[in-house]
Amino acid sequence: MNVRVEPAAAQSPAETAHELDAAEGGVSGARAELIASLLSGLALAGGWLTEGFVPIEATLGLYGLANALGGFFTLREAARNLWHGRFDIDMLMLVAAAGAAVLGQWAEGALLLFLFSLGHSLEHYAMGRASGAIHALAHLAPKLATRRNGDVLQQVPVDALQVNDIVMVRPNERLPADGVVIAGQSSVDQAPITGESIPTDKRPIDGSDPFPDFGILADENRVFAGTINGSGSLEVRVAKLAGETTLARVVRMVAEAESQRSPTQRFTDRFARIFVPAVLISVGALMLAFLVLDEPFGESFYRAMAVLVAASPCALAISVPSAVLSGVARAARGGVLVKGGGPLENLGSLAVLAFDKTGTLTEGKPRLTDVMPAPGIDERALLGIAVAIERGSDHPLAAAVVRDGEARLGDTEVKTATSIESLNGSGIRGVVDGKAAVLGNPQLFLARFASSIPASVTDAAAELENAGRTVIMVRHGETYLGVLGLMDTPRTGAREVIARLRTLGIRRIVMLSGDNQSVADNVARALGVDEARGALMPEDKAGIVKAMLATEGKVAMVGDGVNDAPAMANATVGIAMGAAGSDVALEAADVALMADDLGHLAFVLGLSRRTSSVIRQNLWISLGMVALLVPAALLGLPIGAAVVFHEGSTVLVVVNALRLLAYPAPRDEQAAA
Repeated sequence: MNVRVEPAAAQSPAETAHELDAAEGGVSGARAELIASLLSGLALAGGWLTEGFVPIEATLGLYGLANALGGFFTLREAARNLWHGRFDIDMLMLVAAAGAAVLGQWAEGALLLFLFSLGHSLEHYAMGRASGAIHALAHLAPKLATRRNGDVLQQVPVDALQVNDIVMVRPNERLPADGVVIAGQSSVDQAPITGESIPTDKRPIDGSDPFPDFGILADENRVFAGTINGSGSLEVRVAKLAGETTLARVVRMVAEAESQRSPTQRFTDRFARIFVPAVLISVGALMLAFLVLDEPFGESFYRAMAVLVAASPCALAISVPSAVLSGVARAARGGVLVKGGGPLENLGSLAVLAFDKTGTLTEGKPRLTDVMPAPGIDERALLGIAVAIERGSDHPLAAAVVRDGEARLGDTEVKTATSIESLNGSGIRGVVDGKAAVLGNPQLFLARFASSIPASVTDAAAELENAGRTVIMVRHGETYLGVLGLMDTPRTGAREVIARLRTLGIRRIVMLSGDNQSVADNVARALGVDEARGALMPEDKAGIVKAMLATEGKVAMVGDGVNDAPAMANATVGIAMGAAGSDVALEAADVALMADDLGHLAFVLGLSRRTSSVIRQNLWISLGMVALLVPAALLGLPIGAAVVFHEGSTVLVVVNALRLLAYPAPRDEQAAA
């Protein structure tokens, strides 16, 4: 499920960190619970050691103190839940302890509450370790920034920075804001945001105002709040307010992801709603066993209390949330935003991946390789119209036409285009010299102008397509100016990542592309992809994903989160690459790879597989312990022993989940496998 964050609710990382601390009740609360539990244990030990050596009133006083200290936080939690209409495990423990007291088993009751409170506090401590990874993200951004106003430098709170302010960043300082480098050169460690292991070189942007949109700036020209500057000084123009930076958005989304329940967690919640009342009914029946068996009421009552402890599903309740929290936190530290347990768990169980081609499996930096004017048309006329129109697009193909076309045109002046409009992922149109100009793939022209396309133009397009080129036809007014051929190259290491995905359990990989089928087939062969679908519109990609869902059950779609948004929205899990700085990708995807690095996909897929495995292990541990303890309690297992095993299993599942925090980083993932 996608998490939506409205701009009006934007908060800085510091504000989010404060809310996280408040939501947890603070460190002091957890510490107080642990101290009370340990004091309860000391009072219990004192009662045991003094029994028979001091007046009985003193021993009972120590046992009473042990019960009070061990039960204080349990009682407070149970009262809070009862106030909200919930009857939970804390209440079951209090009932069992009260039952022991009724029977005069003050030591048994004190032992139960001591061990339960100790396990509870250790559980909170262990879960705090996982939450600490999220807190660490929230505290990455510095609190102060050095703002330049003319020749004057002043320290100001980061929250006071405004868009277009100029900040100075000294060597080894953390960046205070998302922004554009306008002076200086340095290398910046972006691992806190993108998970990249190698610092990225930064240099000033060329040109003057207005700067391009932050989301489409070259990585060498933009920086992110919370990243670490290298040995050079930088001047940065602030592009986003503190509450709207990439770091702030990631922190909020990761924090919100904690509350998103996974399919297994929803199942265990439903199971618990049935299981707990069933336990209470069974315990009530066991209390009446003295009516059938030849035994005193006290013996039946004690056995019922032991079963109550044994059957309480504490470990089951925490088994899935602890694994999901650890998995989401580990992914965030590795530069991957996972929006909750649902995407994390689904990604760990699917076996089919669909990829967009351009910018995902390929570099997304095509080059203009062929310029084929129609008969009687000058090459400069063809390139002049193409460059004028493509200047109004941010598509990678458009950038290649503009860059390489301008290089071929040299000093030739390019005219200005107006009324530029995208044609649904298949082309672009505008007006140059008062006449409509249309650029697009051959399918666009065959659909709109089939009867008017000269044979020379269709022949040239077919020749380029057969050579594995992406083809753009150009028409100005009623005249066809010719065709352009572009070629993209597969990403470095993409073939190795595809092979790694197969070892992780992906059995079918499909590539979806708007390019012609020949281009798609060539790229698929080079990368070892199972199947390639070419000449697709955005809605075609969404339709293919729907069809795959019908046959495969679960499908993940990997793209950029913009042109692929319909397909990603229809997939079981939508995965956006290079999402750092892209608001659209962060919002549209279920999983966002912050770095433009395909290797992070193998990392998060491996992590999700491991998380699913830990969830299964935790379920077996928790349910297995209940299955063992209940018969043992029926056969006479003491309450003290039942609570030892009960709390031991709870701590065990949490510790097992914490192993996910040590999952290898993206750069080490393949070696670890």
